[in-house]
Amino acid sequence: MISRADAMISIVIKRVAGAIPTLFAIVTLTFLMMRLTPGGPFDRGHAVSPEVQANLMRAYHLDEPLTAQYLRYLKDLAHGDFGPSFTNKDFTVTQLIRQGFPVSLQLGLSAMALALVIGLALGTYGALHRNRPSDHAVVAFSLVGTIVPNFVMAPLLTLLFGVTLRWLPAGGWGDGHQLSYKILPVIALALPRISSIARLSRTSMIEALQMPYIRTARAKGLPRRLILLRHASRAAILPVVSYLGPATAGIITGSIIIEQVFSIPGIGRYFVDAAINRDYTLVSGVVVFYGTIIVIFNLIVDILYGVLDPRVGKR
Repeated sequence: MISRADAMISIVIKRVAGAIPTLFAIVTLTFLMMRLTPGGPFDRGHAVSPEVQANLMRAYHLDEPLTAQYLRYLKDLAHGDFGPSFTNKDFTVTQLIRQGFPVSLQLGLSAMALALVIGLALGTYGALHRNRPSDHAVVAFSLVGTIVPNFVMAPLLTLLFGVTLRWLPAGGWGDGHQLSYKILPVIALALPRISSIARLSRTSMIEALQMPYIRTARAKGLPRRLILLRHASRAAILPVVSYLGPATAGIITGSIIIEQVFSIPGIGRYFVDAAINRDYTLVSGVVVFYGTIIVIFNLIVDILYGVLDPRVGKR
């Protein structure tokens, strides 16, 4: 039998070792897809003379063989350099990520926190009132939230609360500190996750409440609130914790549509413009950056799961 500390260290080492080939594959596939896509970063806009085109290609090393470009890109990445942006000539890719990512991070974490609080509350309430009308309402809400995508929900929320009722701003981010500008995009981004967390927590809480040690606690006369907080919730939250890693990474990296609908100056705006304009380095930089975030959040979830699950280290 190994200790829990040794088991956690082993998990971390395995996840980090597995992340290296994953990130390498992301870098390689992104590089090849962007280079092999028809068109180039200097094909849009005003036509330039062949001499100017050749000079631009030479300046950005795009006239080199594909293998040489790839090795140069790997070398720059090893030094933390994502390269210059082709379409934002006054900025490097790193600078653009630093500008846009704090906004995307704030939006994503706010939506995830809202989804976690409301989702857990709804799931627990539905489990405690199983097969009653209130439980059916929770299940129906979960289905609707899962089926209706946020690119449909976001315009509907904007039309209702921003245009028709005029209770909230229909778009923009304000100065970054005004709560009114954040309410609609956070809700639109959080709704699918609220539904998923509510469904997961409801199912896991129903299973936890049927465990033998819960029935024993009830037989001993422990208060219902104490049983829920001290015993049932710990077991019921494990599936939610497993979901949180990819969900949190996804909600941070997947807010591109919401940022476009609400005109939010996050990293998604740069990503969309870069994809349209064939900005190789910016697209690759954002994809690699987001891939790293996903790996980090999955690692954090593995650690949390080991802390919460007493079976880790007992095998």
